[in-house]
Amino acid sequence: MRGVLVAAACGAAVTAAARRVARFRPPEVSPDPADLDGLDAGAAAERLAELVRIPTISSRDPAEVDAAAFERFRERLVELYPRTHQTLEREVLGDGALLYRWSSGSDAPPLVLMAHYDVVPVAGQDWSRDPFSGLIADGVVHGRGAIDDKGALVAILEAVESLVTARFTPARDVYLSFGNDEEVAGVGAQLAVEALTARGARPWAVLDEGGAVVSGVFPGVPGQTAVVGLAEKGLLDLELVTSDPGGHASAPVRGGAPARLARAILRIEDNPFPARLHDVVLGMVDALGRHAPTGYRAVFAHAGYLRPALALVLSRASREANALVRTTVAITELEGSTARNVLATRARAHANIRIALGETVQSTVDRLRRVVADPDVELRVVSGNDPSPVSRADNEAFALVADAVRSVYPEAAVAPYVMVQASDARHFSQICDSVYRFMPFDLSREELAALHAADERISVAALHRGAGFYRYLIRHA
Repeated sequence: MRGVLVAAACGAAVTAAARRVARFRPPEVSPDPADLDGLDAGAAAERLAELVRIPTISSRDPAEVDAAAFERFRERLVELYPRTHQTLEREVLGDGALLYRWSSGSDAPPLVLMAHYDVVPVAGQDWSRDPFSGLIADGVVHGRGAIDDKGALVAILEAVESLVTARFTPARDVYLSFGNDEEVAGVGAQLAVEALTARGARPWAVLDEGGAVVSGVFPGVPGQTAVVGLAEKGLLDLELVTSDPGGHASAPVRGGAPARLARAILRIEDNPFPARLHDVVLGMVDALGRHAPTGYRAVFAHAGYLRPALALVLSRASREANALVRTTVAITELEGSTARNVLATRARAHANIRIALGETVQSTVDRLRRVVADPDVELRVVSGNDPSPVSRADNEAFALVADAVRSVYPEAAVAPYVMVQASDARHFSQICDSVYRFMPFDLSREELAALHAADERISVAALHRGAGFYRYLIRHA
C-alpha cells in the first residue's frame, strides 16, 4: 500500500489529456459534512488497540499460523460490536474469512465493504515499541495492523455499530467481507465472491484498501489529495532455474549454473519493460491538475501529445513513479550450492513481478524469455494473475465515494490511480465493475512508510474520520 506515494512522483512533468480521460473526473460538489453522531473516537481507538494486541500473523506455511489467535480475534469482534452481531447475519468461510450481511429488504444491488485482519510478520524489524502492545500515546494507536488493515476494519464496524444502534436501515444490502489471508494471497476473498455469486448478488460497488489521503505530494497541489484505486497491477511469481552436473569446488567449470543465472538476471535488469502511461494515470493527473495554479493547468491541456515523453520522465523520476508506468521485476530470492566447497548442481532466482495494465502473465513471460535468450535458463511460473479490469469512474458509485471523501476531507482533491500492489479486491472484479481501492485515512509520509515496516501506527483522529467516511457511504448508498 505504499503505492499511494506514486502521486508524489508525478511532478510538474506529468499532465493529462482532458478529453481522453474525462470519464475519470469526479463531480466537483460540496457534499454535506459527515454525520459523526454516535461515533466515539476514544472508544474506537481502544477497540482497535485491543485487536492490534491479537497477533494474527499470516504465513504461507500453515504450521506457522497461530490459529488460536485468529479464533480469538473473531470472538473478540463479537464482544466489541454486540449490536452489529445481533443485527447482521455472519458466516465464517474457509479457515476464517468473515462475511456479514446487513439486510435492507430491498432487491437493489448490494454494497460491499472490505478489510482483512491478518497482518505481516514483524521479525527482523527494528520497532521502537512492542509491535503488539496496542499502545495509545499522544493521540496515536501503535502496532502492527493499525493501518494495514485492522484500522479499516474497525472504522467500518464503528460506522455499522453506530447506525445499527440508531436503528438505521440501509437502502440496499450491505456486505462486510473481512479476509483472514490477504497478506499471503489466500482464498478468503475468493470464497466471499463465490458465496455472493451463489446467491445471485452482484454488487453495486465494492470498496477495499488502497489509496489514502495525503498532503503536499503532488507539485502545484498544496492541499490534501485522495487517490482512489480503479485498478491494480497483475502479480507474477516466477523462478529462473539453471542446472549443472556439479562437482568439487576445487575444479570449477567456467560458465556454470550460477554464472548463467547471473547473466540472465543482468539481462533482465538491463532491459526493463517499456514505460507506458495508462489512461488511469492520465486521469489522476488531470483530476489533480485542476487544483493546481494556472501555470500547471496550461501544461495539462497539452498532455495528450506528450504521453510517450511523460512516461519516460515518470520512469526516471523515482522508483514509485517507475512502478506506476511499467511492469517491474524484483529478484527477491537467490539459491545456489548447499555447501561451501561443492559446485552448484542447481541455481535458482525468484522474481516477483508486478504486471502493468495492458499486459498479461503470458506476454510478460514471453518477453522475459526473449530477453534472457538462453534455452538453458528455465522460466517456471509459480503463480500469477493478470492486472485487474479498470473500474468505472463515470457512475453514481464512484461519485458517492468522492462525496464520502469530501464529507470528512472537504478540501481534498479526489483522483483515480493504479494500485501497484495486489489486494483481495481483484477477486470482486469478476462480479462488479465498480471496485475501488481506498483507505479513508489522512496519513503522513512517515505513517505510509511504516506499512509492512517498523512502527506502524494511525492517529486517533484519522481513525475517527475514517469511521465518518464509512458512515456517510452507508447512509447514502
